Amino acid sequence: MTDRRGGGGRNVTQPPDVDVDLFEDAPCGYLLTDRTGLVTAANAEFLRLVGLDHDELVGRRTLASLLPVGARIYLETHLLPVIAYDGSVREVSLDLVRPDGVRVPVLLNAATIDRSAGSADLSLRAVFFETRDRHRYEQDLLAATAAAEQARLEATRLAQTLQQTLIPPAPPAIPHLSVAATYRPAGDGTTVGGDFYDFFEIDAASWMIVLGDVSGKGVEAAVVTSFVRYTVRALTVGLRDPAAILRSLDRALHAHETTRYCTLVLANLTRDDDGWTIRLSLAGHPPALLRDPDGRVVELGAFGSPVGLLDDPEFHTVEHRLGAETVTLYTDGVTEARYRRRLYGDLRLGDLLASLPPGPAEITEGIADAVLAYQHGDASDDIAIVSFGALP
Repeated sequence: MTDRRGGGGRNVTQPPDVDVDLFEDAPCGYLLTDRTGLVTAANAEFLRLVGLDHDELVGRRTLASLLPVGARIYLETHLLPVIAYDGSVREVSLDLVRPDGVRVPVLLNAATIDRSAGSADLSLRAVFFETRDRHRYEQDLLAATAAAEQARLEATRLAQTLQQTLIPPAPPAIPHLSVAATYRPAGDGTTVGGDFYDFFEIDAASWMIVLGDVSGKGVEAAVVTSFVRYTVRALTVGLRDPAAILRSLDRALHAHETTRYCTLVLANLTRDDDGWTIRLSLAGHPPALLRDPDGRVVELGAFGSPVGLLDDPEFHTVEHRLGAETVTLYTDGVTEARYRRRLYGDLRLGDLLASLPPGPAEITEGIADAVLAYQHGDASDDIAIVSFGALP
């Protein structure tokens, strides 16, 4: 049936059992084909999609002729057999091709009007939704995802580069002393943490080992970390007592006008003909752990205040003659590691240290691996560990 109306010159071939106004004014492309695939009805939106007039399409073109070659093959080899078996297909993404070659992306929903069992010749009722905007949104989403990934990679590289300026790639070679250090960043490593360590020679017979943790993360924490690290180096020009160095560092950090504070452990190692003497001071930091050859573990250090936090801090230096023990320093990312709200804890660390091989490298890597495994690989805080022991 053809309904020809004035007032705009609409020329509509009405499909069966569908109101002509509903068919013509639908916001989606609407199409009917006969058993040969010939288009028998099309609404205004579908004519707009394919860029054809009513008389150019209806009764003259097949659905397949409106598709690019690949989609034609897909229609014949996949879609029509599926429709013959299931009676319909939903949300199939394909392109319609206009006479000028422009492709229009659409989603196709199609169902049979009448079919004979086992026949591949189907009369179809098809609805087409233009997805040009959807494709653009998808492309924008893909571009945004790629940009976010690129930004993440750049942030990771920046964090790694900045962290490398704060943490030596490897401890220096110190005569008669075996030293190892391990650093593991929190999360995916894209955020600069406040954990650091440092090793530097004071004179021919004396070295300073520093391990610390600046509060917070990010660039500001990195700035304070660098300030603390190089201030300690500068202070050792005139000071040797670790507690005195911490007092001067505390004043300098208060004068730096930052809200960040820092926990630290300073270990001044001096060698004489009989071996090494350690003078150690803590600033709000966990004590050092001494492990003897038999696996016994004891703490070394007296409590001190974090630097840059209190108006009247206190610091103490303890002295220890290093024998066959291995000394281990660590940040709170070790003992405060959590899994299901349970801390890794001091006792677990002590038991682990007692069970590890005595070498500094085995200790630092063993602790880091165990703590990460405890958190199932998802570290919530940085981990920094230094271990050292006397060599002949």
